[in-house]
Amino acid sequence: MAAEMVEVDALIRRRLASQVALINQISHYIISAGGKRVRPMLVLLFSQALGFRGSERFELAATVEFIHTATLLHDDVVDESQLRRGRGTANARFGNAASVLVGDFLYSRAFQMMVSVNRIRVLEVLADATNVIAEGEVLQLMNMHDPDLTVEDYLRVIRFKTAKLFEASARLGAMLAEAPPALEAACADYGRGLGTAFQLIDDLLDYEGATLALGKNVGDDLREGKPTLPLLVAMARGTSAQRSLVRAAIEHGEVERLPDIIQIVRDTGALEATRAAAGAEIQQARTSLALLPDSEHREALLYLCAQLMERSS
Repeated sequence: MAAEMVEVDALIRRRLASQVALINQISHYIISAGGKRVRPMLVLLFSQALGFRGSERFELAATVEFIHTATLLHDDVVDESQLRRGRGTANARFGNAASVLVGDFLYSRAFQMMVSVNRIRVLEVLADATNVIAEGEVLQLMNMHDPDLTVEDYLRVIRFKTAKLFEASARLGAMLAEAPPALEAACADYGRGLGTAFQLIDDLLDYEGATLALGKNVGDDLREGKPTLPLLVAMARGTSAQRSLVRAAIEHGEVERLPDIIQIVRDTGALEATRAAAGAEIQQARTSLALLPDSEHREALLYLCAQLMERSS
C-alpha cells in the first residue's frame, strides 16, 4: 500500500492549505509527525478488496485522517498532554486556544471534502461517526477519576471514541464499491473489532511500554485518572491493599505511584487479561472477513490484525 499511501499523504497536504498562516503552521506540524494512518488505509483496502479503484477512495481516506487529527488536537488540550508521536503536542507548542481552533478547521475541512464525493450516505456515515466520537469524549470526561467504572462502561467509551472511526472507515470502502448490505455490515464489523482492539492495546502499553517507543509519556492515563482495563482488572483481582492503592491512584491521578501500579498490574495478570480481550476483538474482526473475496487486499487486512497485536507504540 506504500504507493497509495504516498498519494493520500500528498492529498492531505494539498487539502491543508489555508490563507491563515497559523492554521498552516499547526496543521502541518501535527500531520508531518506521521502516524500509523490505519484509518485511511482501511478505506483503501476495503474499497480495493471489493473492486473499487476510483479516485474518491483517496478523498475519503484523507477525510477520515483529518477527522482523526482533529480529535487528537482536542484530546491533547483536554488531557493536558505534552508529548505525542515523539515530540511536543501542538497545544504545548502553540497553546490551547490555537490547537482547539485548528482542530475545528480540520473538522470543517473534512466536511468540505466528504461533500465533494457527492454521496449522501457518505455524509450520513461520517456525520454520525463524528457525533458518536464527540459523545465518547464526553463520556470519557465523565468517567475520569472514577474507580468504580464498570468494564461495560469502559468498553462503551472505546467503541464510541476510537472504534467508531475505524468502523466508518471500513464501511466507506464497502460503500464506494456498492457492496450489498450484508457485506457492508461485515466490513463495518471488522473496523469495529480492529478499533476496539487498537485502543485496548493502547491502554495496555501505558503500563507495559516505554516513552521512547510509545512517542508519548508512559503513565499519562494514570495522571489523567483514566480507569482503563488494566486498572479495572487489577482492582478486581488484587488484594485489599492493592485495590486500595489503585483506587487512590485513579481518584487522585497519582502518577508518582506509577512504579507500584505497574507492579500490581503485572502481578495480577491484568496485562495478559487486557491482551486477551484485544485478541478476542481481533478474532471477531478476522471472522468478519470471511465474506470478502480472496485477494492481496484481504490478506493485508488479515496481516493488519496480526500486526496490531504485536505493536509496541
